[in-house]
Amino acid sequence: MSKINNKNSTIKRVLLQIRPYLPTIILLLALAVVSVLCSLYIPVLVGEAIDAIIGKEQVNFAVILPKLFTCAVLIGCAALAQWLMNVCGNKVTYNTIRDMREAAFKKIHRLPFSYLDAHETGDIVSRIIADVDQFADGLLMGFSQLFTGVVTIIGTIGFMLSVNVWTTLVVVLVTPLSILVARFIAKKTFAMFRLQSETRGRQTAFINEMITNQKVVRAYGHEDENMEKFDTINEELRRHTLKATFFSSITNPATRFVNSVVYAAVALIGAFLAVTGQGFTIGMLSCFLSYANQYTKPFNEISGVITELQNALACADRLLEFLDSEEMSADPELLPEHSETAKGQVTFDNVCFSYTKDRPLIRNFSLDVPAGCRVAIVGPTGCGKTTMINLLMRFYDPDSGSISVDGTNTQTIPRRALRRNFGMVLQETWLKTGTVLDNIRMGRPDASEEDVIAAAKAAHAHSFIEQLPNGYYTQIGEDGGSLSAGQKQLLCISRIMLTLPPMLILDEATSSIDTRTELRIQRAFAKLMRGRTSFVVAHRLSTIKESDVILVMRDGNIVEQGDHESLLAKNGFYAELYRSQFTDEEQPVG
Repeated sequence: MSKINNKNSTIKRVLLQIRPYLPTIILLLALAVVSVLCSLYIPVLVGEAIDAIIGKEQVNFAVILPKLFTCAVLIGCAALAQWLMNVCGNKVTYNTIRDMREAAFKKIHRLPFSYLDAHETGDIVSRIIADVDQFADGLLMGFSQLFTGVVTIIGTIGFMLSVNVWTTLVVVLVTPLSILVARFIAKKTFAMFRLQSETRGRQTAFINEMITNQKVVRAYGHEDENMEKFDTINEELRRHTLKATFFSSITNPATRFVNSVVYAAVALIGAFLAVTGQGFTIGMLSCFLSYANQYTKPFNEISGVITELQNALACADRLLEFLDSEEMSADPELLPEHSETAKGQVTFDNVCFSYTKDRPLIRNFSLDVPAGCRVAIVGPTGCGKTTMINLLMRFYDPDSGSISVDGTNTQTIPRRALRRNFGMVLQETWLKTGTVLDNIRMGRPDASEEDVIAAAKAAHAHSFIEQLPNGYYTQIGEDGGSLSAGQKQLLCISRIMLTLPPMLILDEATSSIDTRTELRIQRAFAKLMRGRTSFVVAHRLSTIKESDVILVMRDGNIVEQGDHESLLAKNGFYAELYRSQFTDEEQPVG
């Protein structure tokens, strides 16, 4: 019952999606009526022409020729109307698809990071690309065949009634059996097509994961293991596809069988009436057989459309499920008291946070950072260092407590306005498709080329950029192309040097850079951080000696706090971490 309700809900949502194009749909329906009426009147003319052939050398050409000419005109009108129908159907379909993809892409920007972290990228991509394509195919078939089929059925019944009532009743009473058969099969296929779409999404996600991480896969010799996993998913997809295809393929032969029975019944009854001389002429029989064929043909087409629509609705259901996902809380309006440029005072007040409710991470965390203070955050992996950054940038919101910038709760500040005050360099770099110049300009699109070059020089990226084939105008892909990890990170650092935000977040910002370059960049960062509030997540503790405050985190709490010298003097957890990086007893942590 729930599946039926879900399906009905999906249909209603789809109808709402195409509602803006209602005038075009009405025009499409009108053209379908014109096309069908032209097609249905032709058998009447043909039947009358047949009746004008009385016998040998008794052909009434004065009656036949005008009727044949009229038939030719009607065929032309029907063809033109059919072509215009296809144009209208394509317009409605592809405009609807454009709107749905646009809505899905906008949705990505409104989803919380918790959703993106919990769902595979490949599955989301599959919903937006593959599922929408499948939905488009079904919708297009619906417009091109369903409308015409329904109008044809109604029109044919009217024309048949005008010829002979009793024969019409035989056709009308028997033919709906094909609809009942198609409906029974359609109920089975919807769930199967849904499983097919879900499995296809998992397959896309897995393939994407393997391509992205192919170096790691080969390095650890996991080819066979991953092949087995792929074979399992592929086999599952094959099984679901076969079941869906099998049941859907039954629909058309079943309806054709019922329709053949109808045609045979009309032929026998019509021939009996004509032979017994009950006012049923050969021309009328020819006309009725033509109508019976035209009447049953839409049932065959509709049965095929219904099958395709099941697949389309299953795909639409997955996309609509994505569009219905819970979004981030709405941003408040930028109030007059909110400054576009922050001074940099940051306060954490009893902040509690966990990614999953049963595993608390940060508990009752409090911290007061004066403006212009350089704060370093260190600690073992999983202690909450990066989580603090996520909370500060409002990638996640605290479960309880508050975070304030310049005395204003960050949840009362629009996310874009808040993030504009931060410059962030992460361990994981991201470059967009475009030139090197475009990538550095991301934070300041209106920056001049001279400003970009100055920023690159400050980040020590200018020398390698000059060696690229086209310098700053060299095209690079989203993965940086042939650029090394260190070079990509230098470009990200150049962005910060260009924007000069009031607050900085450096999360392992120099992790992929050689030691010599790192020392030069550290000097550049030191100059950049003067007068700016800075949060530095560091792996190499030697790089944070000059920090005003070092926060030592463990299990989501600050266990030690102070400058480098005082923390070493305490001989506590920080001293232990620091010493471990200069001995062979432990590997560096944090």
